[in-house]
Amino acid sequence: MTDVFDNIPETTLAWHRDGTGAALATVVETWGSAPRRVGAQLVIGGDGRIEGSVSGGCVEGAVIMEALEALEDGEHRLLEFGVSDEDAFAVGLACGGTIRVLVEPVGPVMPVDLLEELVAARAARQPLAYEVALDSGVRRLLHDGYPERMRMDRSGFEDDGQTFVAVHNPPLRLIVVGAVHIAQALVPMARIAGYDPVLIDPRDAFGSAERFPGETILQDWPDEAVARLGLDTRTALVLLTHDPKLDDPALEAALGAKCFYIGALGSTRTHAKRVDRMRAAGFTDDQIGRIHGPIGLDIGAAGPSEIAVAILAEMTAVLRGRRP
Repeated sequence: MTDVFDNIPETTLAWHRDGTGAALATVVETWGSAPRRVGAQLVIGGDGRIEGSVSGGCVEGAVIMEALEALEDGEHRLLEFGVSDEDAFAVGLACGGTIRVLVEPVGPVMPVDLLEELVAARAARQPLAYEVALDSGVRRLLHDGYPERMRMDRSGFEDDGQTFVAVHNPPLRLIVVGAVHIAQALVPMARIAGYDPVLIDPRDAFGSAERFPGETILQDWPDEAVARLGLDTRTALVLLTHDPKLDDPALEAALGAKCFYIGALGSTRTHAKRVDRMRAAGFTDDQIGRIHGPIGLDIGAAGPSEIAVAILAEMTAVLRGRRP
C-alpha cells in the first residue's frame, strides 16, 4: 500500500473510462535508499497527465515514457533504476539505491473488471490483495489471502520472485468516545501516525469545535454514532469517558465487531467492574479479553499527553502483531 491512502486506483479507472487511457506504475522492490515504499503508485494518463509518485521525482520521467509506450503496445514493463552514491544527492536520495517499477496498462494487461472491483472494495473499506504472477500474466484480487501481509500492511514479492502482492488496506481510523483532556493530545498524535480520527461525545461542553478545531466530532450517543461509522479491521476504538452510560454501548458494539484494537480508560478496579458488566451482557471471556484495560502500555505515564503516548504505542503494537 502507498504511504498515505490516496485515490490512485480511482483516478486510473476514471481516466480509462473517459477514453484518456491509463497505465499504473507500482514500486515492487527497493534496495538501499528509496523515498517511496514498496506499493507506492503513479498513474500515467494517455495524454501524459500523472498523479502520485514512485520515487519522489528522480525517475518519474523515464517511467512516464515507458508507460506511454506500454499503452501503445499493450504489454507490461518491469523497470529497474539504480542510482550511485555519487549521484544520489542530485536526485534527492540520501544515498545510492535501486528500485523496480511494474508498469501495467489498463485494458490489455490489467483487466478493467479487476480495477472496478478494487475501487468498489476501497469505497466499502474492504481490505484486499492484488496479486500479479509476472511469469504467467495472471492477475487476481483476494479478499482473504495473505493475512500476514495484510496485517503488516506490507506489499512485496513472494519467495518465488515472480508473484507480486500489492496490499490495499483501508485507511487506519481511530474512534474516540469521550472528548476529554487525553483526547486533545491523542487525536493530533494519531493523525500524525496516519489515523483518521473521529470524536464521539454527546456532551456539548466536551465535544466542541473550540476544544478540537478542525476535527470530526459526532455529538450523538456512542452506540448510534458507532453504528453509523461502522467498525472494521482497520479501526481502533478508544473509550475515555469513565462513564458506563457512554462507554458501555460503544464497547458492546466493538466486542461484536472486528476492530483491531479496543482500549478503555480506568483503573484495574474500574476495569474489573467493566468486565463484570460485559459478562452480564452475555459476552464471552475471549471477547472480553480483547479489551485493553487499563488502557495503554505501562510506561509510567503521568498526565494526559503521556497517557496519549502510551495509548498510541499500544495501538501500534497491536496493529503490528506485538500484542502486549
